[in-house]
Amino acid sequence: MARLLPMDHYQIIKNLHVTCVVLSISGFVLRGVWVLRGSPWTGHRLTRVLPHFVDTTLLASAVTLLYLSSYRPTGSDWLTFKLLGVLLYIVLGVVALRAGRTQRQQASAFIAALLVFTYVVGVALTGQRWPLG
Repeated sequence: MARLLPMDHYQIIKNLHVTCVVLSISGFVLRGVWVLRGSPWTGHRLTRVLPHFVDTTLLASAVTLLYLSSYRPTGSDWLTFKLLGVLLYIVLGVVALRAGRTQRQQASAFIAALLVFTYVVGVALTGQRWPLG
C-alpha cells in the first residue's frame, strides 16, 4: 500500500478547501437571491443546516492547511489580509441574509459581500495583499 507524504496530505486538504469555497459561495448566492425575492426556501431545514456543515468543513480545512504549512502570522502578509477579508465577508453575509432591516440594506450587503469575496479569492490566487493593483 502506498504511503501518503505530507505534501499529499496538504494537496488533499487544499482540494477539500477549494471545493468547500465553491459550495459555500454557491449557497450564499442562492440564499441571497432567495432572501431578496422573499422565497419560502430560505426557511427550509436543509437551507438552514447545510451551510453550517459546509462552512465548518471550510474552516477546519483552512486551519489544517495553516498547521501543515507551519504558518506564523506577521500582520502584514497576504494571509492576514485574506483572513480580514473573510471576516468582513461573514459580517456582510449576516447583514445580507438575516440582519438587514430593509431589502435595500440586504441587497447592498449582498453586493458588498460578493465584492469582498472576489477580493479574498484574488488574494488567495496571487498571494498578494492587493491582487488588483
